[in-house]
Amino acid sequence: MDSLILVLHKALGYLETIRFSDVVDIAIIAYLIYKLLRFAKASQAGQVLKGIAALIILMWAASLLDLHVLNYLLTNALEIGFLAIVVVFQPEIRHFLEQMGSGGLTSVFSRHEANVDELEHAIDETVEAYAAMSKSRTGALTVFERGSILDDCIKTGTALDASVSAELLKNIFFVKAPLHDGAVIVREGRIVGAGCVLPLSSNTNISKELGMRHRAGIGATEHTDALVVICSEETGSISVATNGTLRRHLAPETLRRMLRNELLPQEKLDEKKDLLSLSLATLRESWRGRKGEQEEHEDLE
Repeated sequence: MDSLILVLHKALGYLETIRFSDVVDIAIIAYLIYKLLRFAKASQAGQVLKGIAALIILMWAASLLDLHVLNYLLTNALEIGFLAIVVVFQPEIRHFLEQMGSGGLTSVFSRHEANVDELEHAIDETVEAYAAMSKSRTGALTVFERGSILDDCIKTGTALDASVSAELLKNIFFVKAPLHDGAVIVREGRIVGAGCVLPLSSNTNISKELGMRHRAGIGATEHTDALVVICSEETGSISVATNGTLRRHLAPETLRRMLRNELLPQEKLDEKKDLLSLSLATLRESWRGRKGEQEEHEDLE
């Protein structure tokens, strides 16, 4: 008991030395670490961070055990690794700095509601376009960018800045259009590239009946967290690729539901569900009221 009191007394002594600036400093660092972890999860950089953590732990163990040669090799490997990270994540870093310069920190760490509304509009227009292209068996490949920045893919095609519309998508993927062979890339609800080249999947277990369009769609989701919508030119079948997997033979309404679940923020979906529940409850009450009036009228007769 005395030892516990002594520990609490020392803890209170440390708390008295904490200044307001220390609290602000810790809060900022904690927030940045939180954002870094969210970025790692979104951009699939988690494996890279795990590798860096493993190197740091090995360096600490080598230093603790006086393994000088191993410690020297790991130290140099870590220095080279940081340079490699800058090269590998150059598009993400540049996008971060561009957002910072154009709109400040708030634009970096938040997503505007207008973008959410535009994304919702883009989903509806994409579903309408793919429903039409499925019937006409028009090959199509649309990539929805999420956390991973796809600037390298956009450079391989034609840069655009246009609102997503069903007519525009159908015109881009028209068989005689100059950009129909590549992919359309959508960023925050706007088309930013067309005729873009995607990396092919290296998975040898993919069905032989799938063509290059499907392999490119799967390959893009193996390297990034993007979502890819594919329409087969041979069968008109609609497919969605995410995380290196492919879901095939989707109906337009199933496609709409998948896109909304994957792309829209959770709070937006919850808001829609609440609104739908309220509308259904209102309709039920209205129906019950009319039924009660009819029964009362019949009793009077």
